[in-house]
Amino acid sequence: MFALVDCNNFYVSCERVFQPQFKNKPVVVLSNNDGCVISRSDEAKALGIAMGVPEFKIRNEIIQQQIAVFSSNYALYGDLSKRVMETLSHFTPDIENYSIDEAFLNFKNTNTTDFETCGLQMKKRVQKWIGIPVCVGFGETKALSKIANRIAKKFQDRTGGVYVIDSDEKRVKALKWTKVEDIWGIGFRLAKKMKAFGMVSAYDFIAPHNEDFVIRTMGVVGKRLRAELSGFSVLELEQQPEAKKSIAVTRTFEKAITNFSELKERVSTFATVASEKLRMQKSCCYGIILYLRKDKYKVGNERYNFSVYETLPFATQSSLTLSTTAIKMLEKLFQTGEIYTKAGIIITDIIPQDQKQFNLFVEENPKHEKLMKVMDDIRKKTGERKIRLGNQDLNRTWKMKQNFLSKKFTTDITELLHIKC
Repeated sequence: MFALVDCNNFYVSCERVFQPQFKNKPVVVLSNNDGCVISRSDEAKALGIAMGVPEFKIRNEIIQQQIAVFSSNYALYGDLSKRVMETLSHFTPDIENYSIDEAFLNFKNTNTTDFETCGLQMKKRVQKWIGIPVCVGFGETKALSKIANRIAKKFQDRTGGVYVIDSDEKRVKALKWTKVEDIWGIGFRLAKKMKAFGMVSAYDFIAPHNEDFVIRTMGVVGKRLRAELSGFSVLELEQQPEAKKSIAVTRTFEKAITNFSELKERVSTFATVASEKLRMQKSCCYGIILYLRKDKYKVGNERYNFSVYETLPFATQSSLTLSTTAIKMLEKLFQTGEIYTKAGIIITDIIPQDQKQFNLFVEENPKHEKLMKVMDDIRKKTGERKIRLGNQDLNRTWKMKQNFLSKKFTTDITELLHIKC
């Protein structure tokens, strides 16, 4: 039996953990640069606040309806997500962190037989230990557990936030209720094609007379999904990768940049942060990509996305080396008089640091390794980048608009919650 545990309105729930005064009140969380709504409380949904709507379009509603607004606090969300996953691992060691707020669990190697009780226990423990509300769906396959979770969330008053598909009767009923666009892995374009072909529900999706169309349209993925929805498990839990194959650090600027020195500072900062992530997973890289985006509304029909790739002569994880290389790439790519709205650094050709091949003719300065270790140690102790490269902004890491940012209650010792007794 598989379970899918999904945190309810996760970003909003994280904000409410340390600020309970916002419970039962409309709350929204915004994307980077306070752009669009990416998480809504049930109260905000009831007011008609749509997912993805730009903040400026609902500014009057926010004031009139007294909606609480927060900037994305990824340090807080990431830490609470980790705690939720650790709590769930007490029920079974077989767990797949599907996203920041979702996890698949496999109970194949446990003695659990009463899954509804187990789901209620998981829900209660996560709520008590972390303060995050969750819903749990059980099914014989991962795809069915996804549907069960949707039912548990949709009808919380009747299900208590837990639903188990443990019979063929329940499975068929759930498939007839599930719209084709709500099937796991079916996007907007596919759903449109399937509706045009006459498939409205998940039950239609697995109907024998639709098999050829599904396989023609989706290939082996469609075949596996049909099997999963029919109750035959073909998708196992995915093993978490030990290291990323590429690392990207990209940001849209708070305001457009035309000055080379200002753009140079951003690129250097992105390269430095990417190198930190590289060292955290004990890796080195051979390739680096610089990405730039011009203001697409100013260039008309001309090209506005640009990138350049550079192969390094030796594997590195040094902020100095990657920053210097990125700046040289920027000098080639930068065009005077153009308006830039976004930049990014993508590190590729990543290998474990213990598999690094030394170059006979060109090699990195051995002092870099000791310097990087000192910088990383200070950052771990203080939670901030106290030591930076000379061409970085010494006051801010990201120049992002975050007017509604909450505190890092669990990751920064200077921002711990104060309780008056």
